[in-house]
Amino acid sequence: MLININYIRTVKIDQEIKESPTVKTFIFKDPIAFRSKPGQFLMVWIPRVEELPMSIMFSFKPDYSAISIRKHGIGSTKLFDKKIGDILGIRGPYGNSFTVSKKLQKNVLLVGGGTGLVPLIRLADFLKRNNIKYTLIIGAKTKEEILFYNLAKQLVTNTQCKVIVTTEDGSFGIQGRVTDGIMDIIKKENFDMIYTCGPELMMKNIFMISLENSIPIQASLERYMKCGIGICASCCINDKIVCKDGTIFDQKQLSKMSEFGKVFRDKSGRKSRY
Repeated sequence: MLININYIRTVKIDQEIKESPTVKTFIFKDPIAFRSKPGQFLMVWIPRVEELPMSIMFSFKPDYSAISIRKHGIGSTKLFDKKIGDILGIRGPYGNSFTVSKKLQKNVLLVGGGTGLVPLIRLADFLKRNNIKYTLIIGAKTKEEILFYNLAKQLVTNTQCKVIVTTEDGSFGIQGRVTDGIMDIIKKENFDMIYTCGPELMMKNIFMISLENSIPIQASLERYMKCGIGICASCCINDKIVCKDGTIFDQKQLSKMSEFGKVFRDKSGRKSRY
């Protein structure tokens, strides 16, 4: 049976994983999301509250998918408070995906912070299955806020891939920001591509490092989305609509975005500076 991804379909939360005091992962059965590409997202409907864009998390269970939510605003808090057995509405997957070339990419670098790690974990599984070596750098402020470390370590078991953690307070891994971890590793290894997702100011710094070291980059941008299908244009950055033209943008596209790392829009569409 063909299913229109633009229609809301309901799923039941099958499993709940507490990633940190403010982040949970919900696992649910949905063959459509299970087959999504790394970097794509869902629009998740919380009944009687609102709809939120959510990157699609990796799940080991066939036909099952997942989302990871950080408790923050009204909608995300209501979603965070959901329990096993509760019903969610989802539509999608939407957006483009990370581009991977087995011929051109033999060793790649994945850099993420916070829940921006979600699409990178899914990408890491894809790279592993295609025998592409990667290094995943996980950035966090403290040891308590490190996300998906055990899952990331499980994915690199019996491979040449590796996971590096940076914490700003030095409570785990390398002390410093995630960009410090990048500078250290690119001095030791050659990389064919950098993939990144996380806070935009972090990604802007990674983008500048990629330019300085002549390493191609692909970044997953986050903007406030109301529809996910390009109608409302609330997620625009310069002349691009993130939900339709992205969320993944390459080095050439990022170079033309004067708003990247400088300007964002609130719920009303009004511009503000970081």
